[in-house]
Amino acid sequence: MILDKTDVQILELLQADALLTNKELADKLGKTITPIYERIRRLENEGYITRYCAIVDKNKIGKSLVAFTNVQLKQHAQAILLSFEKAIVKFEEVMECYHMTGVYDYLLKIVVTDMAAYQDFIVNKLARLTDIGTVQSSFIMTEVKHETAYKIKPAR
Repeated sequence: MILDKTDVQILELLQADALLTNKELADKLGKTITPIYERIRRLENEGYITRYCAIVDKNKIGKSLVAFTNVQLKQHAQAILLSFEKAIVKFEEVMECYHMTGVYDYLLKIVVTDMAAYQDFIVNKLARLTDIGTVQSSFIMTEVKHETAYKIKPAR
């Protein structure tokens, strides 16, 4: 599917506020409700919209320590990579996990309450996984920019 201008506008509006109703979207775009509803369903069915969520302030819920942790495995056999990935997605502290190129194999975004909770995670969870080689962490001092919406260009 090629995204046209209206599809892009719908995606941009929903990224800014997923609670907008079909009527509100239709009003903002100068369209009627039914075509907007159909476009949203199509965008969902074709995988452009994968889910809807509320973005919570991590500090308000006591999750103020954010670490970006690089992990290098001892070996790179497919079974070992898959085993690591299967285990890491189960840890609630890991908010994001990326398989990377370069020196390190994975980049984890870990969010916890404080340094003691981070140490507990490293010692009692991450270090217990097999084939962990090197772990290097950097901690967020100040969040300067955090975007959740992608800029989308319509097809020409």
